[in-house]
Amino acid sequence: MIVFDRVTVEVAAAEATKVLLDDLSCRMDSRRVALIGDNGSGKSTLLRAIVGLVRPSQGRIEVDGLDPARQVGQVRRRVGFVFTDPMAQLLMPTAVEDVELSLTRLEPDRSRRAARARQALLDWGLDELAERSVYDLSGGERQLVALISVLATEPAVILADEPTTLLDRRHRRRLEEVFDGLDQDLVVATHDLDWASRFERVVLIDQGRVAAEGGPRETIAHYRRLTDG
Repeated sequence: MIVFDRVTVEVAAAEATKVLLDDLSCRMDSRRVALIGDNGSGKSTLLRAIVGLVRPSQGRIEVDGLDPARQVGQVRRRVGFVFTDPMAQLLMPTAVEDVELSLTRLEPDRSRRAARARQALLDWGLDELAERSVYDLSGGERQLVALISVLATEPAVILADEPTTLLDRRHRRRLEEVFDGLDQDLVVATHDLDWASRFERVVLIDQGRVAAEGGPRETIAHYRRLTDG
């Protein structure tokens, strides 16, 4: 369970303090949670706060009873993060090397680590990408390799920040299907309302606050009314 209790996140701006999250409270206790809202509404900040990439100025965050501000290592062992742009997290020259890197903590033996990395790609039908440069992969292939690198660490929860935004329709549908089939709990920020409609719970973020939350039909309808003005 992920809990935000009156969380405010402020950052210094050019002329004044900018509020990214504003006294935000919510409980994410469903297995599939979609975050929706306009660009700049606070979705990405919320996700980053869960894994300690952003620290609250006020309020409390709990991830299965852990505090990301004080127990960031323990939180990150439980929670995997998938960025919008996979090149923000693909650090090694080839796909298999990147998956192998993610396994460093779990498997200290280099040969076994390499074998596990190859098996992870094989399990997802991507073994043909193993030796390919990450720069030669398509956007969808990069995002799948990034996701596999995260899954290889065996997290209990996956966070994904608009993971399909940079993809064409075919790759977007494929990646959504992969996410839909995961066993892990999932929290995804997305602009794809059709995809969000398949989640158990939807949270609408507007101007750093929770504007609505609940079942997908009513929450997405609320968002449409909000944006239709």
